[in-house]
Amino acid sequence: MSKHIPKAHGHKARKRFGQNFLHDGYTIDRIVKAIHPRDDQCLVEIGPGMGAITEPILEACGRLNVVELDRDLIPILRTRFFNYPGLTIHEGDALKFDFSQLAEDGQRLRIIGNLPYNISTPLIFHLLSYHALVQDMHFMLQKEVVERLAAVPGTSDYGRLSIMAQYYCKVEPLFIVGPESFDPPPKVDSAIVRLSPYIELPHPAKSVETLQRVVREAFNMRRKTLRNTLKNLMDASQLEAIGIDTSLRPEKLTLQEYVRIADAYYDQQQEQTDGSE
Repeated sequence: MSKHIPKAHGHKARKRFGQNFLHDGYTIDRIVKAIHPRDDQCLVEIGPGMGAITEPILEACGRLNVVELDRDLIPILRTRFFNYPGLTIHEGDALKFDFSQLAEDGQRLRIIGNLPYNISTPLIFHLLSYHALVQDMHFMLQKEVVERLAAVPGTSDYGRLSIMAQYYCKVEPLFIVGPESFDPPPKVDSAIVRLSPYIELPHPAKSVETLQRVVREAFNMRRKTLRNTLKNLMDASQLEAIGIDTSLRPEKLTLQEYVRIADAYYDQQQEQTDGSE
């Protein structure tokens, strides 16, 4: 069992970084067990904070890359883990970080992190762009974000994040973590989720950029029907010609149906481009 992690050692959690430091030993053990790190893997931790998960990961595999934005935490991490030469600290913003520089020959990245609630969605979109280099991702997120990631069509949680995460990854919610496991305690429940990128996409689109645009347009006004939300891209007759019921709201369509719309729109744009040359 991991020992109880002492609370934030005089370092005050910063609101602007969305910091809530994990300190509950039981929860840390559950997370590490779910990750199951091994010494032949390339692990990356985003936002190690005070090192609550960093320590058992290092004990398990001996080497770890961490990306930390708060420069005041970096000397604390260096001091705490000076006996671990396999720890490499990268000072920087994970939203702008080039994770491809950490990929080693023949090894895909395993990414972990207690992600700040205020940047979790854009950070997940950023990390999905590296899906081909990633074996899996284990994140602590606000429970509502995990529900959105795993949501199925026809539910209120289903939206752009659900579709794009499920386009690239198998999404597995693992367990809920209460506020008492953190210092300071957040006002919401958290949850652990595993995202495992597909080696072969089950529903590949001709253009991911087009798919993203279609999904964004559809959910910009999620209470309206597809006839209205997609009218800037395709009219109702074009959508119905590919088997889309335009009287439905955006959350009713499956990933496969969004890929079908995106491919039809992409072909339409290509025809227009070819016709104008």
